[in-house]
Amino acid sequence: MARRRKRGRDISGILLLNKPTDMTSNAALQDAKYLYFASKAGHTGALDPIATGVLPVCFGEATKFSQFLLNADKKYRVVAKLGQKTTTADREGEVIESRPVEVTKEQFVSVMQQFKGTISQVPSMYSALKHKGTPLHKLARQGIEVEREAREVTIYSLELLNFNDDLVEMDVHCSKGTYIRNLVEDIGETLGCGGHVLELERTAVGQFDLNETISMEQLRQMKSDDLKLEMDQLLLPVEEALNNWPKVELSENEAYYLKQGQAVQIADAPSDGMVCLIEPDNCFLGIGKIDDDGKVAPSRLLKQEN
Repeated sequence: MARRRKRGRDISGILLLNKPTDMTSNAALQDAKYLYFASKAGHTGALDPIATGVLPVCFGEATKFSQFLLNADKKYRVVAKLGQKTTTADREGEVIESRPVEVTKEQFVSVMQQFKGTISQVPSMYSALKHKGTPLHKLARQGIEVEREAREVTIYSLELLNFNDDLVEMDVHCSKGTYIRNLVEDIGETLGCGGHVLELERTAVGQFDLNETISMEQLRQMKSDDLKLEMDQLLLPVEEALNNWPKVELSENEAYYLKQGQAVQIADAPSDGMVCLIEPDNCFLGIGKIDDDGKVAPSRLLKQEN
């Protein structure tokens, strides 16, 4: 039987995309994959359709390490409207309750500060979280509601940028898995007036900042202008996702045995945790884990060229 020919280029790297509004993260991913004619791609954590901002897209070998960006801290700028509660906790939903807004700036700041630190959130039915393989938002649009367990998340910082009657703007720095819609809705409930998200922009994923992103419109224009080399130069090396990890420099022998799947004793390696593995030619090999014997065991390695 003839072997199926793989469609697309074997390119690897991380594209820092500024996701446009009113577009799903998967649609943005598929557009980027098409524009790069890439054989393999994945994103690192969905943004709501109304949201814009940093969406790292991993191509090729970078997909092996996408979960570490998924697990990274996030930063957001959010504009919220007080006084209205919606079905989805954002502007896409129907208004189900309206209440007067009798809140001063000082009262808002006081309540906002209560949500700093470790808090508990019950994921919205309009989230991308899955129940038995089906995203909750799909069930919600069918009128189905299922029980969701509360999850602990961490709000590292909350800063009020603007306060204008029923409109507020905040900067949020939070752990993975934080739902900004829930945060806004919970702040609104604590204030006694309700609230929902009007605008949401992800301004950072880990060390990747909004200022480093490129828009879908710019990518399409580059593709139209046949700037393929310049497009490829936008891709960051795979190891950029792991910049803050400890690095272990390998000898040729150590690199050889790790590539064979064997754990290796390496001098000056950390005593525990995960590490970046660097070959003698300063090339990134992959990641390793310190095992119970203090050896470095291979965890995920880049595909080796024949």
